[in-house]
Amino acid sequence: MSRAIKIAPSVLAADFTRLGDEIRAVEQAGADWIHVDIMDGRFVPDISFGPDVVKAIKRSATKPLNVHLMIVEPERSLERYRDAGADHLLVQSEPGSTIHLHRVLSRVRELGCRPGVVIDPATPIAWIEHVLHLVDIILVMTVNPGFGGQAFLPEMLPKIAALRRLCDERGLGPHIEVDGGQDAKTVRSTVEAGADVIVSGTGIFGAPDYGKAIAAIRDAG
Repeated sequence: MSRAIKIAPSVLAADFTRLGDEIRAVEQAGADWIHVDIMDGRFVPDISFGPDVVKAIKRSATKPLNVHLMIVEPERSLERYRDAGADHLLVQSEPGSTIHLHRVLSRVRELGCRPGVVIDPATPIAWIEHVLHLVDIILVMTVNPGFGGQAFLPEMLPKIAALRRLCDERGLGPHIEVDGGQDAKTVRSTVEAGADVIVSGTGIFGAPDYGKAIAAIRDAG
């Protein structure tokens, strides 16, 4: 199933001193979603944003907020991020984050958000195959999570392709989102493998012209 590519700039790479302006700029430049990485310093080494920053981003954004919870026990925070303005809530599949993945994804839908599940580079597809029917989005990390600006891991391409085949075989149509080292040079291979949502941080916010950067990624896909 062919889909138009969606571009989700990651605000982790934005200029935090002018965050509202940055959000408005990438939306005007053609962004489809705004990607927000939530890091707690436990599941991943770094700390990023909390609900108050998501709420501030929501005041400037008109596009959906694609919120990735890289945190321990996301079930304790779902309502707070929903109330802050998250449109999508993506949770990690690894037991180091939550041991009740089915329940958490079901709860995200109950709260009125689009549920997503995330797999890290070393995480096998088998860990999520029994919850695929619960999600609208599968996020495949193509770098190890926790820091921006890392290089794309091409060994993740077979995983993306296998996920797309599995979903097609089951008659499921979730978005397959890819995050990590994505720019105009790497996006073609990820889209050919089956991805249809591209997260890019430094590839967009690190470019002198956001519109040209987003157009180049879209054209390359």
